[in-house]
Amino acid sequence: MEISDKPQANGEARGRGALDNAVGRFEPYARVRVDDGWPVDEPAPVLRTQVAQERPRSAITRNSSPDLSFDRSVNVYRGCEHGCVYCFARPGHAWLGLSPGLDFETRLVARPGIAAVLERELRRRAYRPATIAIGTYTDPYQPIEATHALMREVLEVLRRFRHPVGIVTKGSLIERDIDLLSDMAAQGLCAVGVSVTTLDRAVSRAMEPRVPTPARRLQVIERLAGAGVPVRICASPLVPGLTDHELEAILEAGAQAGAVSASMIPLRLPREVAGLFRNWIEDRFPDSAGKVMRRVRDLHGGQDYDAEFGRRMTGQGTWATLYRSRFRAACARLGLAREMPALRSDLFEVPLDTPQQPSLF
Repeated sequence: MEISDKPQANGEARGRGALDNAVGRFEPYARVRVDDGWPVDEPAPVLRTQVAQERPRSAITRNSSPDLSFDRSVNVYRGCEHGCVYCFARPGHAWLGLSPGLDFETRLVARPGIAAVLERELRRRAYRPATIAIGTYTDPYQPIEATHALMREVLEVLRRFRHPVGIVTKGSLIERDIDLLSDMAAQGLCAVGVSVTTLDRAVSRAMEPRVPTPARRLQVIERLAGAGVPVRICASPLVPGLTDHELEAILEAGAQAGAVSASMIPLRLPREVAGLFRNWIEDRFPDSAGKVMRRVRDLHGGQDYDAEFGRRMTGQGTWATLYRSRFRAACARLGLAREMPALRSDLFEVPLDTPQQPSLF
């Protein structure tokens, strides 16, 4: 009897993004299903989200990439239940001995206590403030945040220190924290980017299965903007041959919802993401798969991905030039800035009190 190696085919991965659970590049062995003689006519159990806990030793991650506008970030979770098949963070799960495929979206790691670690780092005498980016790796407002509330604890620390923060998310749960975000934004300490990859519900459901609908994310922009929080509409990633025709429509919808700036990054497929995405596009959009992958390679010098600084975030060639021209023209027409207003670092102040010992003054 033949047994499929694809969890999607067995019904186990309903509602997930990746089609398989191939082992990470650091694992010496592959996992293969075999027939042991028992009947397999019963439906396979659906994959459930598992959340492990990690005691963080540090909170702030530093980077020196010339492609990024920030030099520090905080990640409250490892893995992301949103399940976006294109997510560039997937290869990081291989460092945990887990698969960048289905493990990335079903076997998550929460980092309780990270807010206390962050406070300790901000109190160091040598610390110099600059905007902390959150959500640039895995989404801090993915579904498990509703239970763990780690992002809210982090925001409370940053507000007490009057520390600038830039957030990127697809999650509507950010609305829970509008009280904190609005207060920080009024002091020039906070800005939010909301990612809208497509306005097509069917494409969104297939490509990012546990993300709020495109219309719901536009509503998030509207509510944040209404509370005085500066918002950027992020048309990222722009998938060539699948969603690239929507660029102007996405930017216009964001502007109408209240976004003040915009950004766009073409699809990039580092390491294991390339294989995961190829399998997915061939399964879900077989008529478009060839065109999509040809354009991806046109963007990256004939490869699935080019990791060279200066090119990895922008692409190269005719399609990259066309996307940039369309993006600039749309931003000019819609009055969208290409940079967010600078956040303030001069207000940073180490509070005298701590949650354990309030100040007497």
